[in-house]
Amino acid sequence: MIRALFFDIDGTLVSFKTHQIPVSTVSAIAEAKARGVQIFISTGRPKVLITNLKALEEQNLIDGYITMNGAYCFAGDTVISKQPISPHSVEIITRYANERQIPNLVVGEHDICICDSAEIFEELFYHKLEVDVQVEESTVREVIASKREIFQLTTFITENQEDELQPLVPDCEMGRWHPAFVDITSKGCTKQQGIDEIIRYFGISIDETMSFGDGGNDISMLRHAHIGVAMGNALDSVKAVSDYITDSVDNDGIAKALRHYGIID
Repeated sequence: MIRALFFDIDGTLVSFKTHQIPVSTVSAIAEAKARGVQIFISTGRPKVLITNLKALEEQNLIDGYITMNGAYCFAGDTVISKQPISPHSVEIITRYANERQIPNLVVGEHDICICDSAEIFEELFYHKLEVDVQVEESTVREVIASKREIFQLTTFITENQEDELQPLVPDCEMGRWHPAFVDITSKGCTKQQGIDEIIRYFGISIDETMSFGDGGNDISMLRHAHIGVAMGNALDSVKAVSDYITDSVDNDGIAKALRHYGIID
């Protein structure tokens, strides 16, 4: 029996085309919730950038959140788990990006800033993802001097640069769901770990979980959940590890999968 559903946001719950949650998805999740199934978000976004789930939040359908790819998990006002990046690695990564004039999004517990902002950052975040939070600019020196906990760095490096940077920060995890950037967190911070933190807190068995995703950073949770569902618009590598491939986000994929498994009628 499935008691918990875990949903990625971009490309899974929210359409890249409309930037909205399809009506069929909202209705399906509401029906699952009414049947006693708990609903969780599992995203690379930090809390401050989760601005596109109002259709679910207004109905109080969400029980908890895995954010920053597992680095920060919470339910209501309760922080379930958090794991910052080491200050040493923060300095290495921010300096690496700065030396190459690469945009680097720096995420604290309740704040966010961008170092070396560029057109590609603005195009992706403000136009493609339609993030409606204005991110303030900062300098590497200010980030390092603040000594605040940093939970995620979203760095606009290529895959080759990622291969070059990874050995310099062995205590970090890198997850890529877009070809233009990589999300960097502390080692072990993945959506798989996030699921474990959530189910431990809520007293749910892994055999009672189902997860939905479309990007590379969803692979760990699709493998880990009892049932992993890839969206029809998912990457081939994501589909390859899933238990079931549903339709795309824009063609009622979530509702169809929930009906397929008898979670809803």
